[in-house]
Amino acid sequence: MEQTPNQQTPHKRRVHYSGKYPKKFEEKYKEQNPEKYADTVAHVIEKGSTPAGMHISIMVDEILDFLQIKPGQRGLDATLGYGGHTRRMLEKLEGRGHIYGLDVDPIESEKTKERLRKLGFGEDILTVKLINFANIDEVAKEAGKFDFVLADLGVSSMQIDNPERGFSYKIDGPLDLRMNPQKGSSAAERLHEITQEEFVGMLVENSDEPYAEEIAEKVFFRMRQGNPMDTTTALREAIEAALIYLPKAERQDAVKKSCQRTFQALRIDVNSEFEVLHSFLEKLPGVLNPGGRVAILTFHSGEDRLVKRSFKELCKQGIYSEVAREVIRPSAEECRSNGRARSTKMRWAIRSEEE
Repeated sequence: MEQTPNQQTPHKRRVHYSGKYPKKFEEKYKEQNPEKYADTVAHVIEKGSTPAGMHISIMVDEILDFLQIKPGQRGLDATLGYGGHTRRMLEKLEGRGHIYGLDVDPIESEKTKERLRKLGFGEDILTVKLINFANIDEVAKEAGKFDFVLADLGVSSMQIDNPERGFSYKIDGPLDLRMNPQKGSSAAERLHEITQEEFVGMLVENSDEPYAEEIAEKVFFRMRQGNPMDTTTALREAIEAALIYLPKAERQDAVKKSCQRTFQALRIDVNSEFEVLHSFLEKLPGVLNPGGRVAILTFHSGEDRLVKRSFKELCKQGIYSEVAREVIRPSAEECRSNGRARSTKMRWAIRSEEE
């Protein structure tokens, strides 16, 4: 039956934000449409910020200098994310060769695939797979061995900035922290599955949290009192309360760092990040062609220790012919223009020419 004018769904106008530049993620529609609002995006980047829904790739030049990508080669971006690194690597192939991009985030990987398709990178040169990079051996069975591999272990800005994903203590949202929100337990659920003592261990092991005992005690006390720990705000407020005894002059900085470390520890646990990285490093030599190159970006000491130890041990065994003796860091200029680059460390390895 045809609708009368009164029955038709009214047009819903987009909410306009107050002021010139919005603060809420859902209002930043200009930043989330870089093709349409290039001037706005350029302004945000110029200020040293990352536009909402976007991710600025880190150490691109250093990665490309090391990987030495040549037309016709086969490569793997083990952590596709926003696709910035992948795009630059695809350009190096000059239309010949192939890159496989892996990601576990069904929301962002689909957006990235569509974005790269629009730039002209079709199925003939780019394959995007919704798979954890711990399973690179399965990808290699289908694709063959790789001439170059990149793994950027950082959380993408699109995930951090979106309050619905629960990655940031600065924005109120559900305490989720899953890379794939369709699988596994959320961070809120994990807090109900573990004991107070286990939470202390998680904070120490995953983020070297100096106030682990105090934070765990306050979080579990509040939960026992019937206060749900199911939002980012609830957890942040529990951390603030746990550190209230600190002198006022040092409290603000201590709370900020403890929030960062606590969210990091939960994220690592929820996504089994250390186990996944260990599996990836163990399988990595088996998916590289002789002379194949791998670059890995890490963002905290736990990750860097695992990568350093693996590369060093496999180099001793002759599996890698050469590995980075020291970490490579982003330039001071890059850190100024992109604050999220500051904690980045890059390590690399070259597969031995002998199988």
